[in-house]
Amino acid sequence: MPQSVAIVTGASQGIGRSTAIRLARDFDSIALVARNRTNLDVTAAAVTEAGAESLVVDVDLADPAAARTVVDTTLTTFGRIDALLNIAGAVPQVDLFDMSDEQWDHGFALKLHGARRLTVTAWPALKETKGSVVLISGNSALAPKAPYAAVGTVNAAIVALAKAFSDRGIADGVQVNSVLPGPVMTGRRRSYLEHWAPLHHMTVEEATARFPREAGIARYGEPDEIAELMAFLVSPAARWMTGSALRMDGGEVKSV
Repeated sequence: MPQSVAIVTGASQGIGRSTAIRLARDFDSIALVARNRTNLDVTAAAVTEAGAESLVVDVDLADPAAARTVVDTTLTTFGRIDALLNIAGAVPQVDLFDMSDEQWDHGFALKLHGARRLTVTAWPALKETKGSVVLISGNSALAPKAPYAAVGTVNAAIVALAKAFSDRGIADGVQVNSVLPGPVMTGRRRSYLEHWAPLHHMTVEEATARFPREAGIARYGEPDEIAELMAFLVSPAARWMTGSALRMDGGEVKSV
C-alpha cells in the first residue's frame, strides 16, 4: 500500500491539474476527480510521469452520491487518504439581478456542497491519518461585486465552511485551510476572453491586457503558482497552519 495518498478534485484542467501534477513530487498516489474522463486521463499521464501512481474517478461532485464513490474508490485502491484538495467548481458569472434560481443553485451545488460532502465523507479516513484539507475559494469572497454575485457569495461560503471544518479538526487532528486566488490564466479564462473580446470590439490580446490593468495588478497568476501554495499547505512545513484563508492574487484586493 502507498505511504501517502491525496485526492484532488477539479483535476481535469486548470489549477486542479497543476496541483495534481505538483503533488506527485510529494505523494505516492493521487486520486484525480472531475467529470471529464478524457481530460482526467491527460492529467493521469502527467502525474505518472511526475512520479506518482494515479487513479481516475470521473464523477460529478454536484451529485450527492459522488462523494461516497470518490472516497470508497480511493480507499479500496490505496487504503488511506492523507490529503484532500477541493478545487472543483465553476460558478456562473451572471449579474445579481439577472440570475435565476437555477443558476444560483448550480453555483452552490458543485463548489460548496460538493466540497462539503466530500470533506465530511473523507473525514474518518483523514482523522485516522491526521491528514490535511484545502478548499479553494477566491478573492471575490472578500469583495463581492454585482456582476459576479454568485461567485463572491459561494466563495465567501467556502471560507466560512473551511473555518468550521478547521475548528472540528483541532480536536480530530485534521488540518483545514482555504486558498483565495485572484485572476489566474486558466483554459476557462482564455475561453471567456475569446468570447468577451469580440462582443466589445476588441482583439483577444487587447481584452487579455485590459483585465489586469482594471484589477490593478501586474499580470494574471498562473495555475502552477497556486499549485505551489496548495502543496505547501498539505506539507509538514505548514502543519501548524489551520483555519487560515490565504489570498494569492497579485495584490488585487487592496484592503488589509
